[in-house]
Amino acid sequence: MALTRTELWHRAQKVIPGGVNSPVRAMRGVGLDEPFFVKRGDGATLETADGRTLLDWVQSWGPLIFGHADPETVEAVREAALDGTSFGAPTEREVELAQELVDAVPSVELVRLVSSGTEAAMSAVRLARGFTHRDRVIKFAGCYHGHADGFLVSAGSGLATLGIPASPGVPSGVTNDTIVCEYNDVESVAAAVAEYGEGLAAIIVEPIAGNMGCVPPAPGFLEALRLLCDASGALLIFDEVISGFRVARGGAQERLGVTPDLTVLGKIVGGGLPLAAFGGRADVMRVLAPSGSVYQAGTLSGNPIATAAGLSVLRRLRDDDVYAELERRSARLADGLAPFGRVQRVGAMLTLFAGRDEPVERFTELDTDRYGELFRGLLERDIYIAPSQYECLFPSLAHGDDEIDATIAAVSALFEDGNG
Repeated sequence: MALTRTELWHRAQKVIPGGVNSPVRAMRGVGLDEPFFVKRGDGATLETADGRTLLDWVQSWGPLIFGHADPETVEAVREAALDGTSFGAPTEREVELAQELVDAVPSVELVRLVSSGTEAAMSAVRLARGFTHRDRVIKFAGCYHGHADGFLVSAGSGLATLGIPASPGVPSGVTNDTIVCEYNDVESVAAAVAEYGEGLAAIIVEPIAGNMGCVPPAPGFLEALRLLCDASGALLIFDEVISGFRVARGGAQERLGVTPDLTVLGKIVGGGLPLAAFGGRADVMRVLAPSGSVYQAGTLSGNPIATAAGLSVLRRLRDDDVYAELERRSARLADGLAPFGRVQRVGAMLTLFAGRDEPVERFTELDTDRYGELFRGLLERDIYIAPSQYECLFPSLAHGDDEIDATIAAVSALFEDGNG
C-alpha cells in the first residue's frame, strides 16, 4: 500500500536532513508545513503521490523544454541505457553533444562536460584564475552560481564590497577574493574594478538574472561589463545555466549581442538529466588538464545516458519555429498575468511580482508573504508555480493555450477573492 503524503514526509525527515535533498523543495518559504511528493510527470502536468494532478510551471526548474516524460527524450535514454549506464571513458555521444554546444553558443570554441551547474560554475572560475594568474572575482548580489564556497557570499553596504560568508561552513578566507556588486549598477562594478582590477580574474554574471525573479539586464549593462573586463584584463563569464537554450538557441549572448570569454551551461543541455558544461575561448579552455595545468575531472562527466538526453533535445532546438512558438506562448502568459502585478519576461523566462507596479532591476526584498498566498491559492486550484518569489515560471512546448488560459483564470479568481 502506498504511503500518504504525510507518511512520506515523516519518513523522509528521519533519513534526509530537513526531509529534502535541496532546501527550496521543503516549500517552507511559501508557508507549507510539508511538501507534496511527485509520483510521475506527463507533459505540462505532475501527478503527486497522493493522487493529485498539478499543472506544472516549474518544469524541474527549467530543463524540460518539451515537458515531462517527453517521448523522444525517454526513448533516447532507453536506447542509451541498453548499451551501458556509465563508462568513465570517452564516447561518441559526448563528442556530438560538445559539437552541438560549439555550433550553437557564440562564445564557445571548446567545451568541457560536467554533471551539475555548480560544478560548471566552480570550474569556470578556477579556469579563469588559472589563465589570468589572478585571484579576485566579481559577482552580483542576487545572482546564484551554485553552492561552491566562493559563491556563498552576501553584500554589505556601499557600491562594491568584499564578500563575507553567507553560510556556516564557509571559511572567511575562501570568500576574501569575492567582490559583490549590485546587478544593473555599472557604477558599483566600475568602482570595484578601479580598486581591485589589477588582481581581478573574472566577472561572473547571469546575463538574464533568474534567481531574484526574472530580471533583465539594463540597456548597456552587459556591454559595460565587457568593456571593463577588456580594460582590466579580466575574463567575462556568463552563467547561462537558466538562459542557455531557453531564451534563444545561443542563449542570452545570442539574443542580447554580448559575447563573454567563458559560458556556464546546464539544465536544458542535459535534457532533464544531470549534465552541465562550461566552455569558451580556445586559448582559455586549453589551459584545462590534460592540455594545460588547471585540473578538473569527474567520473560521470559526459555520462552516456545524459548525453543521449541532451542530444535528443538540442537537435530539435535547431528549429527556429521552436523558439517562435515558445515566444508566443510565453507572451500570451505574460500578457494575461499583467493586470495582477509587474510581469518581467525575456523569452521563455518570466516572473509575476504580484501587486507590484515598479520594475525589479536588482536584488530587492520582496513581499514574500503575498507570494506565499498566491502560491498556496494556486496550489489549491491544482496549479504549481515555483515555491519562491525569487524564481521564474518556465513555459515549455507542453504548455498549450488551454493551460495558459487556465492559469490566468486561476490567478484572476484569486485576486477577485482577495488572496492574490
